[in-house]
Amino acid sequence: MAAQTSDAKQVDYRVITRVGSFVDRDSWATEGMRCSIEQALDLVGTRSAMILLREAFSGVRRFDELVRRAGLSDSVAAKRLKELVEHGLFTQEPYRHSGSRTRYEYVLTERGRALFPVMVALMNWGDELDDGTGVVDLFHADCGAPVSSVLRCAAGHDVSLSDTCARQKQQGRETDRS
Repeated sequence: MAAQTSDAKQVDYRVITRVGSFVDRDSWATEGMRCSIEQALDLVGTRSAMILLREAFSGVRRFDELVRRAGLSDSVAAKRLKELVEHGLFTQEPYRHSGSRTRYEYVLTERGRALFPVMVALMNWGDELDDGTGVVDLFHADCGAPVSSVLRCAAGHDVSLSDTCARQKQQGRETDRS
């Protein structure tokens, strides 16, 4: 299914293979169902949310520093951080400097930390835009090798787009393989 381009590179045009009732997507009811990608984007799909998460993954926790590093207004950052706390991506932990009022740090929760592979994938993809370089290199502390996001099945196999199948879930369970 690969097509040859003018520069003699092979391009794979294959995408996810639909199986089972998912083959004819128009034949199954979607009423009351919500796409998982839409749910995720509703939560973190704004530029401000992603930039605040980027800063949190870099160790920034205090509101003033988050605002400064993210380049957001106080009101935008406050609104987005409130939403991220409400949805369980951050928790607020109090701190207080002597002689001043109690303030809160924004700390990633396990749910928030679970976005790390997504952030790495976006960073890797973004590095390839334009001139192919970024400003930050992520590497493994133990061996120094670059960090990348890899798609892998539960059995441990690396999986490409064309190696992926999709089927409709029914009441929280997947349907048969075919």
